[in-house]
Amino acid sequence: HSLVRPMARVETVGAFIHQLRVVVIDGTCLDIPDSDENARVFGRPGSRPGTRAAFPKARLVILVEAGTHLIFDALMCPYKMGERVRALKLLRSVTPGMLLMWDRGLHSYAMVEATVSKGCEYVGRIPSNVKFLNETQLDDGSYLSWIYPSGKLRKKGFQPIQVRVIEYTIEHPEHPEAPIRYRLITSLLSAEKFTAQLLACEYHQRWEVENTIDELKVHLLGRKTHIRSQRPKEVVQEIYGLLLGHWAVRSLIFQAASNAGVSPLRLSFTGTLRVIRRALPKFQRLQPQELPFF
Repeated sequence: HSLVRPMARVETVGAFIHQLRVVVIDGTCLDIPDSDENARVFGRPGSRPGTRAAFPKARLVILVEAGTHLIFDALMCPYKMGERVRALKLLRSVTPGMLLMWDRGLHSYAMVEATVSKGCEYVGRIPSNVKFLNETQLDDGSYLSWIYPSGKLRKKGFQPIQVRVIEYTIEHPEHPEAPIRYRLITSLLSAEKFTAQLLACEYHQRWEVENTIDELKVHLLGRKTHIRSQRPKEVVQEIYGLLLGHWAVRSLIFQAASNAGVSPLRLSFTGTLRVIRRALPKFQRLQPQELPFF
């Protein structure tokens, strides 16, 4: 279920971001205990013939606000179910006034159509094997094209959607001979208002989701085995507990940053965890009527 709505409108470079929340969708996997029940429900990754993966895995797809690292919606599923299926369901929580970003693994006509139908803007990376025709060249080097539905979707009445394609390369200082090529599509079609350079710079906020996953899987619990339950129901319960724990820490960071008038990303996640852990003994000694939460 959706945990909460996004809390903050975080301003970044580019005037249009002042009016949009930048949100990112991505997925990760969690190792779970090697029990027969867990393996049957969640499944294992593929392995070489005659071998099997050491642990079953649960797949987690999350929707993150880039400017605060708040996970405001999440879905878990068996490992064998792909990220694209769950990502489409997570679009239930995007709204007008957001700018959604995704990586090339989530690219599809269905993703674009569902995002546009929610009134949400998007910037998404394109896989290298997907081609777009240059229909209209724009002054900043980007161009307008069309993304087409599959034959199955065309029979249901889905129509082509106009997109803007932005191509650029990034050179590594130590390996200039091997630049990385990026291709993005976006619903922001105006090259005058939203230049290719601006959108290319803004797209790299997508990596904030990787930092959020690192906070969730590495720093929050601080142990190698995140999930300990031998039964699927308790696995689901633990993962939701992990998500709520991360929400609590990031909410505290947001409140502290708002009081100090600084960006939430300037405050340390691990430092906040240490403050909370030092405060726990004091809270454990309080009576229920002393706690504002109750």
